Amino acid sequence: MDRILNIGKWLFPISFLMYVGLHLSKPDVGAAFVPDYLPFPYFLNYLTAVFIIVFIISALIGKYDKLAYTLMALYVVLMAFMVHLPRAIGSELDTAMMADNLAREKELEMVNVFRNIMVFGALLGFARYVAKDKRVTG
Repeated sequence: MDRILNIGKWLFPISFLMYVGLHLSKPDVGAAFVPDYLPFPYFLNYLTAVFIIVFIISALIGKYDKLAYTLMALYVVLMAFMVHLPRAIGSELDTAMMADNLAREKELEMVNVFRNIMVFGALLGFARYVAKDKRVTG
């Protein structure tokens, strides 16, 4: 049973590769999520991909992994409240969309808020119970 459960410590960080792929293969989509008050949306999109890659490497090799999980948790919760929640309540969405489409976009953004909060909790759990390198965060 432990062999099966140990897959999680590898599968969880590797699953973030999906986000790297999205940021690199569809930069227009990633840049569209950058709030209007932040400059350089394409740069921030690619920088996010780099940060996620660094997180994955750190988590997989076990160097500064507790710090990496903690910083990724902070990033994920910030995105929930700075990007997805405002979009879920209608800010930062193109109001020229059809009403039905706008309602659907708001619902999808609320799902993103819930997903980010779940991932936030998982990242904190990994930082506390899975990470081995405690040099930085004790």
